[in-house]
Amino acid sequence: MLRKASPLPGVFSVLQFFLAVALASGFAAGNLNAQSFKYDTNPPSQFAFAAVKPAQFPTPSECVAIFGLACYTPALIRTAYNVPSAFDGTGQTIVIIDAYGSPTVRSDLHTFDLEFGLPDPELNIIYPGGAPVFNPLQHHNETSWASETSLDVQWAHAIAPGATIDLVIAANNGGDVLNNAVKYAIDHHLGNVISMSFGAPEAAIRGNGNNSQLMQAHENFLAAQAASISVFASAGDNGASNGSSFTNALYPASDPLVTSVGGTNLFINDSGNYLSEDVWNDSDPTLCPFGCLNGIFGATGGSPSLVFSAPPFQEAVSGNPKRSTSDVSYNASVYTGILVFLGFLPPAQQGFYFFGGTSEGAPQWAAITALADQANGHALGYLNPALYTISSANFHDITVGQNGFNGPGFPAKPGYDYPTGLGTPDVANLIFALTGK
Repeated sequence: MLRKASPLPGVFSVLQFFLAVALASGFAAGNLNAQSFKYDTNPPSQFAFAAVKPAQFPTPSECVAIFGLACYTPALIRTAYNVPSAFDGTGQTIVIIDAYGSPTVRSDLHTFDLEFGLPDPELNIIYPGGAPVFNPLQHHNETSWASETSLDVQWAHAIAPGATIDLVIAANNGGDVLNNAVKYAIDHHLGNVISMSFGAPEAAIRGNGNNSQLMQAHENFLAAQAASISVFASAGDNGASNGSSFTNALYPASDPLVTSVGGTNLFINDSGNYLSEDVWNDSDPTLCPFGCLNGIFGATGGSPSLVFSAPPFQEAVSGNPKRSTSDVSYNASVYTGILVFLGFLPPAQQGFYFFGGTSEGAPQWAAITALADQANGHALGYLNPALYTISSANFHDITVGQNGFNGPGFPAKPGYDYPTGLGTPDVANLIFALTGK
């Protein structure tokens, strides 16, 4: 059984130091919001085909032959990662945090379920700050967030089809607004697992006046830890440097109280049997699957933090005194993509899309944890200490590839590495290791 961890030493002192630097640099407390950062999401995707009967879905190899990309269904992913049928998340609630939302999220999930033979779950849509008006012409990133919302809901449900989903929608993607949505979910203990498929590069936060928002977010995660809530976030889709000339991690994935999910290329056969994985990085011609015929979509994040110190259990494995992402990983390439239905687009563009990105992994790891919570009979809570101490046999160790993407990066290697963390899950073994069941 996972024991509740105490707050990590040194975290507040580090945050307070950077806030003091900000104030000394002329950012008065009343001006901190003027330096507010925004969380972003932009899951890479490409159109696949219109809605069809399940028997008409091409196999992964047929998709590669037709489109140059594989296409993975829920059944295939569940087989590949050994998701046990004994648990479906019944009695659990997965909380998904997004901004703007999607006007068709409920009907899109219903279409997804019909296509793949899944039951419709209880889906609660909650607007702590009021329901935003969906207008893609007004806000250029609303379509990206709507796509993210569809991805998160459909694939959390695909892995834990018996779980309730509480979708918490922030009115916009401002850091403080999304932080308040997370706070609402924690204060009301909507569920024992939270998924956040968004982030801001630490390079855009460190040393600026917006450190108050980082402190606000970290206080949320301290509250989640105290409430035995597991929290997951995506490690990012722009490599180890996140668009900068130097490596830096994505926040909130870099928070020590969050489990950060990196990305891989997952290769399976047409029956879903696991073959191999390597680091997701489309810019590396040795890694981009199937000849990269559809261009470059992205690469997994994963880097030491500029802000946080490593918890002792991570430093013991990584050898780095700085907190680092990723902790774990999951399939993330569009070339080995999962299928997501989008119905909010113009009619000619509606249908199933190949999706990728590390934002694919966060909701699925959250769903895996919901299965483990169900097996355990109560919440496992803050998961990282247990993940770093259980046997490596519970993970697929990723040893091939690197995550330099328009900048420096880090290689995969045996054991822990920055691009893929401890590896991808063998879910049945992982649940047994965490719960004994």
